[in-house]
Formats: sequence, C-alpha cells, structure tokens
Amino acid sequence: MLKTKIAITSLATLSPLGDDPAGIWNEYASRKSCIGLKTFKDKDYLVATLSEENRMRVDALRKEDLKYKALDETVLMALITARTAIQKAGWFTGDDFGINIGSSRGATQLFEKHHREYLETGATATLTSPTTTLGNIASWVAHDLKSKGPEISHSITCSTALHAILNAVAWLQAGMATKFLVGGSEAPLTGFTLAQMAALKIYATERQEYPCRAFDLTKTKNTMVLGEAAGMACLEIGEQPHALGYIIGLGYATDELEHNISISEEANCFQKSMRMALQNTPLEAVDAIVMHAPGTIKGDASEYKAIQKVFGERLPLLTTNKWKTGHTFGASGMLNLELALLMMEHQTFIGVPFAAPQTPRTQMKKVLINAVGFGGNAVSILLESA
Repeated sequence: MLKTKIAITSLATLSPLGDDPAGIWNEYASRKSCIGLKTFKDKDYLVATLSEENRMRVDALRKEDLKYKALDETVLMALITARTAIQKAGWFTGDDFGINIGSSRGATQLFEKHHREYLETGATATLTSPTTTLGNIASWVAHDLKSKGPEISHSITCSTALHAILNAVAWLQAGMATKFLVGGSEAPLTGFTLAQMAALKIYATERQEYPCRAFDLTKTKNTMVLGEAAGMACLEIGEQPHALGYIIGLGYATDELEHNISISEEANCFQKSMRMALQNTPLEAVDAIVMHAPGTIKGDASEYKAIQKVFGERLPLLTTNKWKTGHTFGASGMLNLELALLMMEHQTFIGVPFAAPQTPRTQMKKVLINAVGFGGNAVSILLESA
C-alpha cells in the first residue's frame, strides 16, 4: 500500500509513434497502424519500427562517443530517452537520483552478431561480454548522466518496465532516495527473435489494415506483432508542481504456471494485481484500463475475463496500444503509461478502432495500466490525473 502518492514529473519515449508528445498524441488520434512489412533473413515479417529520423538519432549517438560505438541499440535508445526525461523534469547531470531500467531480452542484436561471428571464426570480439550483459543498460545510462544514486537493471519479461516502477516506489517510500529514473528499452527486431515468436505460433501473418488484432475478442488466429521502443519516466515522492500525473496504487502477482508461456484462463495474476492496486479506490472511480492485450487469442481473452471478475458488469473503458505499436516487450509498460497520461491530459479516450463499442465516460481522472509476461508475472498500476 502506498504511504503517499508518487509524482511522475516527466516522461520520454522513442517508439514507432515518434518521440514528441504532440506528435504521439496525433498518432493516437489517427486510426492508422504503425505496423508494416520488413525483411529479416530473407523472410518478411510484420513489425513496427522507429521512423527514419529517429533511426538517424540512434546512429548519431553511436558516433558521438567512441565508447558508444560498440553499444547495442537497446542501450542507445535508453540513453536518448533518459537524457530527454531528466531534462524535462528539471534534473541535472550529476544529480543524486536512482536508476532502474529493464529490458526483456537485453542486447539481443549484439548478442546475435557476436554469436554468429563465433560460429564462423571460433573467436569473439574483445567487448562481447560487457556489451551483451543485461546490466549494461542502467550502468551506461548512469555513466552518461553521471548520476550518483543506485543503478539497477533487470529482466522480468514483458512486465519489466512496470516492475522498475514498483522497485523505484519502494526505494522512494523507504526514504532511501528522493528521485528515481525508471523505464524499459527493447530492440527486438532481429531474425532470430522473430523466428522464436513465429515458432510459438503467436505471430501475425495476415497483411491487413490492422495486422495486430489486439483486443479483438472474436479473432480466430493469434496476431502478435513486435515493435521497438524505449521509455523513461522521472519519479518523485509527494505533490510536485509540474507533475504529469500521480501513481496512487500498485499491484503485482504471479500465476501458478501450467505451461512455459501461458497464464491461467481467467488470468488469476491480473485479478490479484488489479485488486491490490485498487484496494483504496472504489471500482466505479476507474475511468479506463490500458490493457496488456498482446494480440494473442488466449492472452487477450484471459485478461478481459480477469477484468470482468474484478469489475463485474460495469467495466471501465478498455483499450490497448499494441494494434498500433506492436508489442515492445520490456518497454511496453512505459508506452501504456504514456497512453494513460495522454488520455488524462487531453480528457479523451483512445479506443481500439475495431473493438466493440463502449459506453463513453465524461472524464479521464483515474486510469489503470496492466502488463504481464512469460511466467505470468503481472503488474497493475493505478494513475491519477495531476
């Protein structure tokens, strides 16, 4: 239970939606998906990629410092968004703040590159190990920002970014830090990663207006699509004059696994995490839920059933962004956070264009965000408008 609410004093993302809040909102207001075709290992996959302009930003950062030349895109995207986030929050390089940044897969592009070189030559490059270790994300951000607080990296699959928030809140409420930079970064668009998703038989194959049918409960095929993104938020304890919104409830739970990738039929983990996050809030006060909804038949249906179990007949407005951005794995929770804050700022609900109609609400004051990953590790976070 939260002793006091936590202020989100800035947010910065880099995703298929762009990197500018006004442009990102315009993208959400349009009904066009960011998903398109791209070739990997001579095979076409539906994916959501950064714009060419933002790809150039990543490449430019790689050339900015000789030490950055060998870094994976996961780390470079984290550096870009971390710099922007602290600037927006009014924090300074060298400040005393904690860092907790996660990634589901970590430096997967570099790992695959170095492993391929090893198979071909029997040797590896000198920097193979330090540049592919998961912990290098937070440590490189700390190096770049010259921060003086703790630096933590982790992987808790697709709920990684929201677990970073959970951890930061614990530090803040314990009085062990006054400010924390949190987030997730993921660059999973590689032939090997895509082949793994295809092997699970959950990947979208049909080329249509909306290839990822996230929150389409009538679909008969799995339609998950991958995207790349990074997102960072600055957290501070208590009321803050320039807060974008507040964290007022947290919940987490893990399912008892029946299969390596599944969650229970009624997503018991989500039922527990949502109830924990909502324990001090009347159900009718929740205006909307940004669902995890990855676009798989079982994933979407089980989360919806969990929401029905918790909220009964009077459901909040339900939405997801994966039909537009694809699933960005460890960064996806930050994109959910961004959508929730934008809807509260503009007092406008952004729905899924092909989903069943929902009864409109007159306000967007409290929004719940969900994330879950392989292992059934669910997180729910309740946000309140500033």
